[in-house]
Formats: sequence, C-alpha cells, structure tokens
Amino acid sequence: MTIKDAILKNYSLSGKVALITGASRGIGRASALLFASLGANVAVNGRNHELLAGTAKEIETMDCDSLILEGDISSSKNFPKEMVEKTIKKFGQIDILVNNAGIGIKKGFLEMDLNDWEQVININLTSAMLFCQAVLPYMIEKKYGKIVNVSSLVAKQARLSSAPCYGSSKAGMLYLTRHLAKEFGPYGIYVNAVCPGQIVAYMTRHWTEEHKKELISETPLRRLGYPDDVAKAILFLSSDLSSYVNGESLNVNGGYIMD
Repeated sequence: MTIKDAILKNYSLSGKVALITGASRGIGRASALLFASLGANVAVNGRNHELLAGTAKEIETMDCDSLILEGDISSSKNFPKEMVEKTIKKFGQIDILVNNAGIGIKKGFLEMDLNDWEQVININLTSAMLFCQAVLPYMIEKKYGKIVNVSSLVAKQARLSSAPCYGSSKAGMLYLTRHLAKEFGPYGIYVNAVCPGQIVAYMTRHWTEEHKKELISETPLRRLGYPDDVAKAILFLSSDLSSYVNGESLNVNGGYIMD
C-alpha cells in the first residue's frame, strides 16, 4: 500500500455514522458535507427547516443517507437523548458526534443579565454535555467513538468583542473535552475539541470591513478563515488519522493565537 493509499484509507468514513448539531449552516454544514463526501451517513440537527433540508439533500447527492433532526437542542433536557435514539434507530449505530451548535451575544459584563448567561450556557455547554451523556453508552458498548466539541479561541484568550457568557461556555467545553477523554479513553473513545478563530460565517455577519482588515493584519496567514477550514480539522479528529490524539484542543485560527 502506498502512502497516498494509506492516507485515503485513514480519511475514509465509509460505513460510519455521524451526528452533527448546528448543521444548517456554517461549520456544521461544511462538516456534514465533507463527511458525506468521504462516505459517512450523517444525522443533521438545526432549527431552520429549509436550510437543514438543503444540507440533507446535498448529502444524499453523494450517495450517502441523511437524517434530519430538526429542533432547538436546548428546548428540553430530553432532546439530545431523543435525537441520539432516532439516529441509532435509523442507522443502527453512531460513530461520530460533533457538538457544533452554539450562539453568541455581544454585551459587556455589566450589560449581560442572567437570562443571557443561562441561554448561552444552556445551548453551548449544557446541551453538548447532554449529547455526550446520550451517545457515550452506545460508544462504550462498541468500544469505539469519536466526539469533537467545537469551542473557540475565546476559551483561551479573553476577547471584549464577545460576552463573558460565551467565553465561559467555550472554556467549559475544553474542560469537558479533557475530562471525557480521560474517563472514556480506556473504552476506545476519543474526545477532542477545535478552537476556531476569525471564521467568516453567520455568527460573524455583523463584522465591519474595518474589523475584518484589522483581524487579517493580526493573523500570520494574512487571511480570515472559512467553515471549510474548520471542517477539515474536525474531519482529522473524526478520522483514523488522529488515532493517537485524545483530549486535545486544536487551534484553527491561522496562527492568531498559538499555544
């Protein structure tokens, strides 16, 4: 087998089933389509029916199957478990979980109220925890699983452009990642995170051209990132190429911050 063949084999997701939250647009959608292009069947979650249906339709054009799991992941504590059970019922397995769904707000600490805090923490962190709790028993039984949590560079570096509830939720995801990797690694389960930086996506639609230029000038690669850039990192952590990577948080920010 050539090196090229070995790489392609390790990148292949043929026969795998992935569940991706927040897959209507942005990083989640890019990940779903990339996974399908490599052979995975994908269950996609989101709140926008039209956009979610579009993602599912594109998956099926790649000769892979899809499952639409429409709904707000924070609508009830049972929602994540129900979505995992629906995925298992349709596909008979679940190999990869990508906790991508999230929201952000732009408020200073004294402007932020308790409702802001609870909403962001519930969607970004609590729901990810509940999805992990729901999927881990299946992965333990199979003695294999890949979980990728989508955090953020603000988990590692304070940014006044984001509310503290957002940064706190993303920092919490990093601890959750490390804890689960340590506890469930003996079962063959990998838990890692990605920390995107300045990604041009729906959540950054309010950026001014001046702000974009400032970010570009501060980034060693001298460009902004796009959902596909993050999706490729998520693919690496979801594939066999990361067979000895566990409990890590991978920066995807063009060198904006390095650790």
